Amino acid sequence: MSEQPRLATVDDSILDRLPAHSQALFQAKDAKDLTFEAIAKELGRSEVAVAALFYGQAQATPDDAAKLASLLGISDDVVVKKLCGYPDRGRAGPMPPVEPLIYRLYEIVQNYGYAYKAVMNEKFGDGIMSAIAFSTKVDKEVDEQGVAWVNISMRGKWLPFTRF
Repeated sequence: MSEQPRLATVDDSILDRLPAHSQALFQAKDAKDLTFEAIAKELGRSEVAVAALFYGQAQATPDDAAKLASLLGISDDVVVKKLCGYPDRGRAGPMPPVEPLIYRLYEIVQNYGYAYKAVMNEKFGDGIMSAIAFSTKVDKEVDEQGVAWVNISMRGKWLPFTRF
């Protein structure tokens, strides 16, 4: 019998690296017993986009921020302003990462980064995949033996380098 997944909570060891409103968002999410999937459905956004809002890594629209405040039952006067402000991305954790799951994602780039680059260059030419014009999602796949697999998809606009 598989264990029911628990809600994601914020890691106390990185709280000082996150915006002040992140803790209030996570506490309200926990109090309402809401998953990122449930919040995403209410906002009409992806789970990863919603989680990024909680970590201060993405900017909300005023409508999204108001819906989120209402859904979580928190005051929107401060949170809406904070969520709609400019994010200070990339500060949530140390580099290289020390959290094992995040480190594995980092390790994937260490091991396969040049292979991804080579294949993308062959398919698209000289350029980069945008992390701004970008979307990503996480899916769970269970094979015929009942083994769970993580499926992460990334979709970024191709930005060719310009010649000067």
